[in-house]
Amino acid sequence: MAVEQTTTHSSGNVPSGVKAGARVLCAMSGGVDSSVSAALLKQQGFQVVGAMMRFWPDDKRTDTFDSCCSPDAAYEARRVAEQVGVPFYLLDYREAFQRHIVGPFLAEYAAGRTPNPCVNCNTKVKFDELVKKAKMLGCDYVATGHYVKRVDEPGGAVAFHRGDDPRKDQTYFLWGTPREALPYILFPVGELEKPRVREIAAEHNLLTAQKPESQNICFVPGTVKEFVAEYVPQQLGQMRDVCTGEVLGEHLGTQFYTLGQKKGLNLFQSHLVRHVVHLDVASNTVWVGEYDDCLWRTLKAETPNYLIDLADLPSEVDVMVRYRAVPVKAKVLHADEHGFELEFTDPQFAVAPGQSAVLYAGPKLLGGGLIADHVRVLPE
Repeated sequence: MAVEQTTTHSSGNVPSGVKAGARVLCAMSGGVDSSVSAALLKQQGFQVVGAMMRFWPDDKRTDTFDSCCSPDAAYEARRVAEQVGVPFYLLDYREAFQRHIVGPFLAEYAAGRTPNPCVNCNTKVKFDELVKKAKMLGCDYVATGHYVKRVDEPGGAVAFHRGDDPRKDQTYFLWGTPREALPYILFPVGELEKPRVREIAAEHNLLTAQKPESQNICFVPGTVKEFVAEYVPQQLGQMRDVCTGEVLGEHLGTQFYTLGQKKGLNLFQSHLVRHVVHLDVASNTVWVGEYDDCLWRTLKAETPNYLIDLADLPSEVDVMVRYRAVPVKAKVLHADEHGFELEFTDPQFAVAPGQSAVLYAGPKLLGGGLIADHVRVLPE
């Protein structure tokens, strides 16, 4: 999708580097954010094509995919497209979703890690597969309802910045976006706060104006623990103290725990306050310790993705180690195409392997990587 000579739009907050009147594939989930995105793009003079990615299987459980990405959501997305006056397509991504999202999600828990499937979905499906589909449909851009700001920098580079609503900023999930895809992605609600988005939806009489937000993992019915238990076999193991090696309890599988967890440990000595410090899948041991045992002073990340030239990565960055965490300062000890290592200014609690370490310079998203486990010295 080649970006042609750019024009500044007179209506709406459209980045100056975006081609006027371009054809845009707008990803619609049946929620208010993507509904307003489609309406704003149409209002700004773009040729909009609405599309929803089908993830749910034919044999889905009745309580799965009900919060979003469901048949009901697809119906609502189609209705909104009719209200806005744009064509709508339901795109079949069931196989890709199982391969890139559900399968790795279960494999990570089985390996003693805590995955974030939304990062994978944005990286490998929405901003990879969908950008390819947009090209096939003759579209110049892909637009989503993420609360992220696209910033067209001098010289033609495109950067992602935090959304203007700090409570809704979603840059954390987009660190894995292929750098070459950045010029082709639009975020129509990135400069808006959520209440204003609902106001715009009401002004356009969109049926999703008051639709509640989905807070759950879309493909997980009930709890994550219940879902994982269906696919990863239980195996009785020990809970041991990370300092003394003492057996403090038993468990049914490392896949049911995450670093920092202190509830539901069912220790023999119930008066002890302990946190999960390390998950040893090989020996099927859950190692527990005190709060200080969960403090990380350094962090290593694997499979990195950088949205700037590696040579331009600053020596000190802001880093988020979980969604909605407060960014903290860290020194970059090392960074290359295989990963990076950071040293926190202040030690951080329960940095969970499998989660994302996302790098910023102020509001600008620099990239990120998947947190690797500590190699701990454990008692015999």
